[in-house]
Amino acid sequence: MQRVAAGAVLGGVAAVAAVPVVLGAVGFTGAGIAASSLAAKMMSAAAVANGGGVAAGSLVATLQSVASSAQSGALGFSRT
Repeated sequence: MQRVAAGAVLGGVAAVAAVPVVLGAVGFTGAGIAASSLAAKMMSAAAVANGGGVAAGSLVATLQSVASSAQSGALGFSRT
């Protein structure tokens, strides 16, 4: 039982630590959305669907906010 709990904890830590790496890899960076990235394509599609702007609280806006917070260290970890 303790091994299962330890494995679950380690898996959770690894998943949380992977957040800034994965978001950065798809183009959500602390400085904004990277040009020609998957994130840029998502932002473009969201803007077209919303009549020209990305809606606050949308998936794109939320992922950018998380990426910015994670890379600034506000979430307790940062991408190096």
